[in-house]
Amino acid sequence: MRAIRRFTVRTVLPEPLAPLDTLALNLRWSWHAPTRDLFASLDPALWRAVDQDPVALLGSLAPRRLRQLGEDRALVAQVRELAEDLQRYLTEPRWYQRELDDPDKPAAVAYFSAEYGITAVLPQYSGGLGILAGDHLKSASDLGVPLVGVGLFYDAGYFKQSLTRDGWQHETYPLLDPNNLPLTLLREPDGTPARVHLPLAGGSTLHAQVWLAQVGRVPLLLLDSNIGDNDEAMRRVTDRLYGGSAEHRLQQELLLGMGGVKAVRLYSRLTGAPEPEVYHCNEGHAGFLAVERIRELVAAEGLDFDAALEAVKAGTVFTTHTPVPAGISRYGKDLVAQYFGGGAELPGVPLEKVLALGSEDYPGGDPGCFNMAVLGLRTSKRANGVARLHGQVSREMFHPLWPGFDASEVPITSVTNGVHGDTWTDPAFAAVAAARLTEEQRATGEGWLLPAEQGGVPDGELWAVRRALRGNLVRSARARVRQSWLDRGASPAELGWTEHVLDPDVLTIGFARRVPTYKRLTLMLSDPDRLTRLLTDPERPVQIVVAGKSHPDDELGVGLIQRLVQFADNPAVRERIVFLPNYDIAMAQTLMPGCDVWLNNPLRPLEASGTSGMKGALNGALNLSIRDGWWDEWYDGRNGWAIPTADGVTDQAERDRLEAAALYDLIEEVVAPRFYDRDADGVPQRWMEMVRHTLATLGPKVQATRMVREYVGRLYTPVARGVRMLDGGGHDGARELAGWKARVRQAWPGVRVDHVEAQGVADVVNVGDRIEVAVYVSLGELGPEDVEVQLVAGRADDRDELTDFQVRPLSLAQTLEGGRYAFTGSYTMDLAGPFGYTVRVVPQHPGLAEYTELGLVAAGGEH
Repeated sequence: MRAIRRFTVRTVLPEPLAPLDTLALNLRWSWHAPTRDLFASLDPALWRAVDQDPVALLGSLAPRRLRQLGEDRALVAQVRELAEDLQRYLTEPRWYQRELDDPDKPAAVAYFSAEYGITAVLPQYSGGLGILAGDHLKSASDLGVPLVGVGLFYDAGYFKQSLTRDGWQHETYPLLDPNNLPLTLLREPDGTPARVHLPLAGGSTLHAQVWLAQVGRVPLLLLDSNIGDNDEAMRRVTDRLYGGSAEHRLQQELLLGMGGVKAVRLYSRLTGAPEPEVYHCNEGHAGFLAVERIRELVAAEGLDFDAALEAVKAGTVFTTHTPVPAGISRYGKDLVAQYFGGGAELPGVPLEKVLALGSEDYPGGDPGCFNMAVLGLRTSKRANGVARLHGQVSREMFHPLWPGFDASEVPITSVTNGVHGDTWTDPAFAAVAAARLTEEQRATGEGWLLPAEQGGVPDGELWAVRRALRGNLVRSARARVRQSWLDRGASPAELGWTEHVLDPDVLTIGFARRVPTYKRLTLMLSDPDRLTRLLTDPERPVQIVVAGKSHPDDELGVGLIQRLVQFADNPAVRERIVFLPNYDIAMAQTLMPGCDVWLNNPLRPLEASGTSGMKGALNGALNLSIRDGWWDEWYDGRNGWAIPTADGVTDQAERDRLEAAALYDLIEEVVAPRFYDRDADGVPQRWMEMVRHTLATLGPKVQATRMVREYVGRLYTPVARGVRMLDGGGHDGARELAGWKARVRQAWPGVRVDHVEAQGVADVVNVGDRIEVAVYVSLGELGPEDVEVQLVAGRADDRDELTDFQVRPLSLAQTLEGGRYAFTGSYTMDLAGPFGYTVRVVPQHPGLAEYTELGLVAAGGEH
């Protein structure tokens, strides 16, 4: 029988237990083991039944049980103690307040992302982008960084994955009730729900309410369009993550970016929180935040579009997460024009200027396309990739936006991703470390190298906890495999074999991630017979645990899952290789600590960063990976193994075959023998040496607190400094910079290098010799203060292309007639071998982040 009305009845806690509500609504519990242990103690069986959801637990406890708990003095004292601990965590000065002594640090940062992976209880994520965003917020909270997160609340999250009898992925979209989640609705002082209103095409308006998820010290604002103020189509805008038509996704991104800025303004008005100085756009989905901020400045400050753009750009950081052009949101300009042209045009924000910000108006681009990553780059002062190699790949991918410069000069830096240690370190493993090592020894990693007689963790103890974690995974996998087969239609009588799936004493390899084709889920199946022999080796067997979701529209990815599942269904191997459906945070927190080896075999260099192997490393797992993403820069030969790549092979099938063979060889000849080589106590000593080295060297590096500190020091603080420079006096700095850029662009055709003279270049040049250069330039309507004349020198290849070059600014030496000037400088030879140099002129202004910002360069000249 169907109810005619549905609503949520909240539990009323006894007064002594009232702080439990505060503890449940602050998501710090998701990484604070003592708080989770408290909730578990209220009713262990119920805690497991509600999937470790504190809000659901409190809502399911019977009133009689609550009264009993409220009379338990020891429990009440524990509740009070944890509530006081949370309050201290929320209010005490932390790294940002205590240690970061920089007057330019921002008062507040707004962080925009399309997805957030904080806890399995709040399924608002699809994969690595969301997990990274969640870890960014948690680490910012731990460090005391004044950050506010902005996202969308999706009614059905991403999707729930199961398998059909034939092994195909099946998607369902269970609806979430935000009233039963650790969320509170943002309200006006009179108690009515606060609203954001976003004008759209055709004179319609999209309305959204704002849910607040408290992530430790960090508020996360989630916009929700499923309210009665909207018609049915508008209510569905936030129905699910990465679903629907192109227009549906565009509406989501308009709400995330433009509506998100409005939500930040709303939150600041209602709470008194400081307005952000820095806006961090995590991937291009939120790029329209720049358009809304431009609209604000035009309407409230009277700036023209160009000056407003400079003010907005000064305060924006853009992070790109994909090295694959297909992974970028791209829309037809005609579709975007419906939302910014005609009756939808924003006052002072012309359609043609909005379209220009995302236009692929560069060689190789599609002139009819609006590119959200291009929008992000053109409206930000600083941009970064998420690993050193990914920064290089991103500079090459976006090089067409700066055609006059070398790809290495494209203004995209990198901050290598990290993971939140308290979230991803298994509590049992953390307890072993805490019992033996000091906080400083754990933070630096040095404690893992101490011998037992000096207070270190003994090999036997470390090996025992590693085996216990493997055992946890085996038990969880058996239950999941059995349930999956029941969901696929098998009867319980058929499933006795699931009790023997996996073995807690067998070398366990994990592979779990999203399933686009470039991640090569089925590379391990390239030679099924050889893989079978590895899995069933009588002396050194291997077992593999696989998980991952494919976007429902990615037919190739869905097919890869089906192929893997069909192989794993074979009775000959099904106890040694399993596919676990519905990969999520809860599964990952058992899977990653329980694996001995974490496998990653993307098609290099298409992995931006990847963080799953980092999570394994925090728990003593070793990585076995293609040198891509973060592994390319941190693999050192002792913390795991690098799978050789066939980079020069253009035939994809042949490349896969070669790299799969290399993978099999490593497992069979190196990895498995080292794992099974035991001493008299049954401990694999050489394996443990690698585990300790991994914990000591990778443990500190992979922390997201390291990552957030880098963002603060290298990106947020310089951006805040630039904002303050342009904000003073009614944004006079922004007006001046916009005017200067317009003048430079107009005058640039008149800039040229006329003549170059060099002294010191003899027939034979030795290391240590110095060359003197004089460059004569014509600047037309510009003055020498508007430009920098540069000497670019370095190694020259067979085509006279400069590589590994250095850029040296030259000094104004002489003012000549007719707008001509002479610049001079010197260069001391510090390299042997083929050498070359050139000269060029670039714009120069204190408001520029880089000399490449305008994309203008005048090079050449005659000797």
